[in-house]
Amino acid sequence: MYVAKTRGFTLIELLIVIMIIGVLAAIAYPSYQGHVIKTRRAAAAACALEVSQFMERFYTTNLRYVDGSGNAPALPSLQCRTDVAQFYTFQLSGTTATAYTVQAVPQGQQAARDTKCATISIDQAGVKKSSNTGTSVAECW
Repeated sequence: MYVAKTRGFTLIELLIVIMIIGVLAAIAYPSYQGHVIKTRRAAAAACALEVSQFMERFYTTNLRYVDGSGNAPALPSLQCRTDVAQFYTFQLSGTTATAYTVQAVPQGQQAARDTKCATISIDQAGVKKSSNTGTSVAECW
């Protein structure tokens, strides 16, 4: 008498596949999160450069970085600021007639996860900085 062979997966085979998928996910997810943090930081750096270009255009028109009453001009409503608003705020600091600094300050989960660079900034001379002195500027910009 001929008995048909049953085909399918055993429980052990299924558990091994689930374990392999779990190990791969445990390795891939932190790497993915690291890339997301870097991408957001790169977008904030590009936006800080755009704000810096606005300040240079303002200086070209007015021959100073402050308005007539000595205050920093209002930052324009740029699309890049809207795109990263959930993760970064942009501000001008140290604004005088001849100097300014644009800062991209992380907030929310970006601030909690991006401890490598934290706040990044650029000044009127194009000098780029990071508030974390233990990290090179090239890694943050």
